Amino acid sequence: METYWIFLACLPVVAFLYAAVGHGGASGYLALMALFSFAPEQMKPTALLLNLFVAAISFLHYWKAGYCNWRLFLAFAVGSIPLSYFGGRMDVDPKIYKVILGVLLIFAILKMLNVFGKDKEKLNKVNWPFAITVGAAIGFFSGLIGIGGGIILSPVILLLNWGKAKEAAAVSALFIWVNSAAGMAGQLESGVEFGSDSWLFVGLAVVGGFFGGYIGSSKMNNSAVRYLLAFVLLLAAVKLLLI
Repeated sequence: METYWIFLACLPVVAFLYAAVGHGGASGYLALMALFSFAPEQMKPTALLLNLFVAAISFLHYWKAGYCNWRLFLAFAVGSIPLSYFGGRMDVDPKIYKVILGVLLIFAILKMLNVFGKDKEKLNKVNWPFAITVGAAIGFFSGLIGIGGGIILSPVILLLNWGKAKEAAAVSALFIWVNSAAGMAGQLESGVEFGSDSWLFVGLAVVGGFFGGYIGSSKMNNSAVRYLLAFVLLLAAVKLLLI
């Protein structure tokens, strides 16, 4: 029971940290649930549910601040939405699930540590066929694992130099929302039901996400916060991959 209260206390903090960088937080929620030994069948739908609310809040903050690049979003979303739906309908073996999630958490860690680089002055032109293909791949794995795909999309945008950091955050937030919605549709069609605690989790995540999205879209990000989040994700990745 004591660990349950610790989980509840950590949940809005994770939502805050992710929303601040334009993410819904699914990888963080999954990491948190892995640390607290939630059942794999509960982790996926719960993470998608929380993602829907927090990604929406984060996007609204970044959109109001003028950072949304609609063409860049569409380039990735065209392929991602249908594939996320099909991924959401599929079940995956718990052992394979943990390995895939652990690898994706490594992406999140590298993103938080700015391994993928910072803003450049001149942006490259978006290659639509490549963007659609990449979006489809991200969408499928997002639906399969129960994330929105922002932890993969943000590094891709920065690596290809198709947008600056805050543009990547805005596009990722909306991308996460549509993928989470498609993945959730697949989950619901497969007969997934939510426990009574799910809406308590949503309420806590919304509070953290609101303040995170506001600070992230209008203030400078705190590098110490990013390093702390990377450390938490590293603990979860080690637990998933090695224990």
